[in-house]
Amino acid sequence: MNRCLALQQETWGRRGLRMAVVGLLACTVLPGPSLAQDAAPNPPAARNQQEMTVDALSVVKVRSKMVPNARSSTTLGQQREGTGVVIDAQGLVMTIGYLVIEAENVELSTADGKIFPATVVGYDNTTGLGLLKALTPLPVKPVNIGESENAKERELVLIVGFDGVAPAYIVSKRRFVGQWEYLLDEAIYTAPATVNWSGAALLSREGKLLGIGSLVVGDAMGTSSNVPGNMFVPIDIIKPVLGDFIANGKSTSQPRPWIGINTQEVQGNLIVTRVSPESPADEAGLKSGDIIVGMGGQPIKGQADFYTRLWASGGAGVDIPVDVLKGNRVENYKVKSIDRNQYFRPKPVY
Repeated sequence: MNRCLALQQETWGRRGLRMAVVGLLACTVLPGPSLAQDAAPNPPAARNQQEMTVDALSVVKVRSKMVPNARSSTTLGQQREGTGVVIDAQGLVMTIGYLVIEAENVELSTADGKIFPATVVGYDNTTGLGLLKALTPLPVKPVNIGESENAKERELVLIVGFDGVAPAYIVSKRRFVGQWEYLLDEAIYTAPATVNWSGAALLSREGKLLGIGSLVVGDAMGTSSNVPGNMFVPIDIIKPVLGDFIANGKSTSQPRPWIGINTQEVQGNLIVTRVSPESPADEAGLKSGDIIVGMGGQPIKGQADFYTRLWASGGAGVDIPVDVLKGNRVENYKVKSIDRNQYFRPKPVY
């Protein structure tokens, strides 16, 4: 870590954002020795500014409580907490979707502790992003939307969570393959790792939104490294469907088929690590520990290949032929897929 980054972390801490932001944004990307020598924990520009809160960077706290019988509570909890990013003057707030899946009640709060009720506009399975709307006006300016495509590796960025700010670098931009039937062609990875990443804003040095925080990872610089960091969903992938998302709570494109398994890739095959209860895979008879070796008689080449072929099979509702190794023989299953949104419990209507 260069000295500019280290000094900024020391200056900020994780609570009580100061105008040391000004000092960070004055640092060039990957500063050389001369800048590191000149860097100071409290730059002159920072000392002349009043303290500010994360609200000034368009961030609010998100608290959600799930419906009583939420299917996602087993893995994600009944109550969830993270960050949301205000994206327009009408109170729309973008966050990571797992914070609001099956939510019955959602509250937003600003740095001074004021609470604002909100409702879930929708959740997008493809991107993993969620959208909320404050039911009363938010005293928070909306963020400027950036272009994640133009963000470069080795670029200095800000990670803004509800409790503060952390500086980081973009250390890679590459595919992310999740265990839960999820894939991003190009995610943004940052280091060093920071806490409270869920829904956090990834901001450029110009203060523009580049992504939404999703996970902490152990291989931010690639699978051959052991560098911990964070993975962000790039903001560009939601832009083509954002209008539909706002108007309808989801994309109007044909929903992908979903069967309800978590997997781990081992030498190109998939070990089923979890089967969602009452999911299509559960109803078809798949079990944890099964080894998926093919689809429709054709061998698979890992998780990404499996997901790509799954989604290319047709829309939600199509039958998915899955070849499973059990003992020393391969058994063929036909799994009737569904739209993942149909699996989640709806909010009660009174």
